[in-house]
Amino acid sequence: MKKVFQNKAVLLFGLIIFVGAFASFAYANHSWGGYHWARTSNPFNLKIGDNVSSAWDSYLATTSGDWSLSSVLDATIVSGLGGKNCRATSGRVEVCNRKYGNNGWLGIAQVWVNGTGHITQGVVKMNDTYFSTSTYNTSAWKNLVMCQEVGHTLGLDHQDEIFDNPNLNTCMDYTNSPGSNQYPNAHDYEELEAIYAHLDSTTTIGSATPSNGNGAEVDMDDPSAWGKSLRKNGKGQNSLFGRDLGDGNKLFTFVIWAD
Repeated sequence: MKKVFQNKAVLLFGLIIFVGAFASFAYANHSWGGYHWARTSNPFNLKIGDNVSSAWDSYLATTSGDWSLSSVLDATIVSGLGGKNCRATSGRVEVCNRKYGNNGWLGIAQVWVNGTGHITQGVVKMNDTYFSTSTYNTSAWKNLVMCQEVGHTLGLDHQDEIFDNPNLNTCMDYTNSPGSNQYPNAHDYEELEAIYAHLDSTTTIGSATPSNGNGAEVDMDDPSAWGKSLRKNGKGQNSLFGRDLGDGNKLFTFVIWAD
């Protein structure tokens, strides 16, 4: 009996170690769908179009600098091509802000993916209708939302989607208190290294051609045009949408809702 007990104890200990190791692995596994920019070398240079007002310039600069700390990419701020409606530009990401109205969303990231599973363009929007209120007009909220939405355009998903648990100290974590969740953490950089570990024979970066999303006219501000809800957040709100653009092309919309 003693030997059986000892064997069970060893087995249980081994199981705990295995589960712990798996939990650590899963914690850093937050790619969404394996989607990524096609490129032929690392680190690759992704252009971030600056369409934001002077009030947002420092937050965009912080986000660009933080994601550029990754060993696989450099996010370079360039003059924006988005125009008044923040139109997408193939081969890069356009970042914009303005008062988009009381439509419920605080920030959105929209990412176009082609039939081979590669990101072709992205748009990030900050809604000043809410960021002008006392609740969200803070450095912490602006850093978190800007960082998270740009992170989605790189191929990253959230590390956690529960709002009232302890912060994970990353902008890729949902929270009600953004103080320690303003910037990427080590797990974000590890995941980017995993996503971009292999190289491609072609590239989807840098063509800089104004685009309307593979021929589909999409009202970026209107949730009814975002397509089918694919996922809900910890509050039961639709947080990820997908729209089929035909010929294997898809549009994904990530949403941070205002309270």
